[in-house]
Amino acid sequence: MSTADASQRFEQLRAWVAARHGRDALSLELAAGDASFRRYYRLRLGGVAPRMLMDAPPPQEDTRPFTAIARDWREVGLPVPLLHAVDPDAGFIELEDLGDAPLHLALGPADEPATLAHFEQALALIDDLQWRADPSHLPPYDETTLARELDLFADWCLGAWLDMTPPAEWAALRRELIDTALDQRVVAVHRDYDAMNLMQHDARLYLIDFQDALAGPISYDLISLIHGRYCRFSAAQRATWIADFWRRARADGRLGSSPSLETFSQQVNAMAAQRALKVLGIFCRLTLRDERSGYLERLPHFLAHLHDALDGIPGHESFKAWLSTTLEPALMAKVSGTTTPAGEAS
Repeated sequence: MSTADASQRFEQLRAWVAARHGRDALSLELAAGDASFRRYYRLRLGGVAPRMLMDAPPPQEDTRPFTAIARDWREVGLPVPLLHAVDPDAGFIELEDLGDAPLHLALGPADEPATLAHFEQALALIDDLQWRADPSHLPPYDETTLARELDLFADWCLGAWLDMTPPAEWAALRRELIDTALDQRVVAVHRDYDAMNLMQHDARLYLIDFQDALAGPISYDLISLIHGRYCRFSAAQRATWIADFWRRARADGRLGSSPSLETFSQQVNAMAAQRALKVLGIFCRLTLRDERSGYLERLPHFLAHLHDALDGIPGHESFKAWLSTTLEPALMAKVSGTTTPAGEAS
């Protein structure tokens, strides 16, 4: 969006809020932006708690999925922001202000007790989300979507950014990752369940940025969290969390009597590999197509996640070797010559 367009959009937002609250003078502060066209502003009215304004300009953004999910999840008792006003045609939403304490700002080193405690709290919220949210209210995380996401890696990371072609083993790995995802129990999937999308508010965690939620694999939000942007946990810590999740999900019926822990762990690692590959492609696309800065320097972190995930999947030795001997040196060399100051990912 150009500077002129952004200025015009801001004035439209001010007029919309003024019409709602009957005031000409309003305090609006930019609170956050993300990898999409959405922007968030804090509205201070005086005499009442601040509100958050979502600006999601059509036709690039559609507020209806966010609105429907927020109402649905709040109705079943999930911690999501209250909606005060919605204008889908204009692309404006006035919602509850959850403050300025996303979980990632509270994190320290991956092995620090406080960090581990924060992740335990976030893992418990996944259980609650999967228990309460009805996946039948969401679009399916189907084969077409999974394949399209994996192709982001081949098209944008390898092709557009590194000018490389996928190795011969890519097709077999791609097929296995899709099949493994489709074999899992279907639940409501936030789809970007990372620490930056969990807000600390009133002594609990709130879900935000859930407009892309789908009905999909039970392991997806688990791996989004433990293979996320801010921490790289040890293999032992990840194995402990996976085993604990498996036991809880079997006990409460989300997994039934199968799969075994070994099979579930492989499913989790396959899902983590799928997401790491997708993210590598998305970050390159954000840089090349959308001219967004700060994403390339995150690539080594997700490449490390990809190594960790593939270590937990049997087979595919030639792809793993290619990853270490060909992709990693090329990616690291390119990153070292092209990184820019960090921007916040979404």
